[in-house]
Amino acid sequence: MARMHVLAAGGIVVRHGPAPLVAVVQRRKDRGWVLPKGKLKPDEAPIAAALREAMEETGHEVEVFEFLGVTSHQGHDTLKLSQFWRMQAGDAPVRSPARDIRAVDWLPLVEAVARLSNPHEKAFLGGVGPSAVAAATIGLRARPGITATDAMAELRAMVVEPAAPRDRSASAPSPGLLRRFVQGWTTSRSG
Repeated sequence: MARMHVLAAGGIVVRHGPAPLVAVVQRRKDRGWVLPKGKLKPDEAPIAAALREAMEETGHEVEVFEFLGVTSHQGHDTLKLSQFWRMQAGDAPVRSPARDIRAVDWLPLVEAVARLSNPHEKAFLGGVGPSAVAAATIGLRARPGITATDAMAELRAMVVEPAAPRDRSASAPSPGLLRRFVQGWTTSRSG
């Protein structure tokens, strides 16, 4: 039987206060605490999914900065790969969190790591969290931030207006690179 793969995207979402705080969300279905993330929709760019999921799950508008890495989690017959970016949240929520989210907590990094239910997310946040929080604290911007509103406007434009052919020689990596890699990897081994 072929192994199924699930692609997800999200963020280490930092909010400033007297001390920087990291978002963790509690799922309603099992009350587990996780980093804000979710599955990619068909043909959705990972960065757009990360922005959408962070806003849906925390209720905050976010800006996205540098890519932080990928976690993998082996299920019974699935492999879940989650891509994460460093994100900065606005001060106040702009909407209620999605219905599948029971609670959103903003915690100091050490407490956020301890609160997470999944060992692979604990290890990931414990590893890259200190540099993500430090970068957010000093205002380091690896590139201009992209808001969820900007990403959604770009997606709407792509649906309404046919896209011009892209110059693949550009230096920016394709946002769907991991998706194509995983699809090629699972397809070549399932035959």
